[in-house]
Amino acid sequence: FFSWWNSYDKAISYLATVPKYRIQAMEIAKQQGLLRKAKEKGRNKKSKEEIRDEEENIIKNIIKSKIDIKGGYQKPQIRDLLLFQILLAPFHLCSYIVWYCRWIYNFNIKGKEYGEEERLYIIRKSMKMSKSQFDSLEDHQKETFLKRELWIKENYEVYKQEQEEELKKKLANDPRWKRYRRWMKNEGPGRLTFVDD
Repeated sequence: FFSWWNSYDKAISYLATVPKYRIQAMEIAKQQGLLRKAKEKGRNKKSKEEIRDEEENIIKNIIKSKIDIKGGYQKPQIRDLLLFQILLAPFHLCSYIVWYCRWIYNFNIKGKEYGEEERLYIIRKSMKMSKSQFDSLEDHQKETFLKRELWIKENYEVYKQEQEEELKKKLANDPRWKRYRRWMKNEGPGRLTFVDD
């Protein structure tokens, strides 16, 4: 948990050094009047280093409140720890069984049409992505998936083929990939030769 917090703090510190985010955070701080208060307090009692540290903390706090970091550097939560996951495993198992029974009853037995959530779930499973990976995708990508009706297996197969062809075209034009292919063709990863000297 502490390691997770450390990673999160490092990510926030890094974002505070990126000009794009730093400038936006400073604009927000000026609008809220937070930077002026730090400077006014600093005139009477604090040194320049203390004022700078206070301004840095204000910028980091604004970045924490405005940016939603996902993935390995997301804000740690106690419920994501292994101990709590183990304690909550029976509950999650029961809720999954109930959800699965409803799924079979509604869509296999009754033959209902899929809603948006169900469609996105089927697309995510087809793409073999975890929930957090799929949630980190932008909304316009999800809308594109829905417009192309990727929950239908045939449409997903066509989409997958298009993506593979696009990747091959990209790699064919990439100079690093060309250099790697030449190296593999000419020298290889380490050939064994049986030449007597």
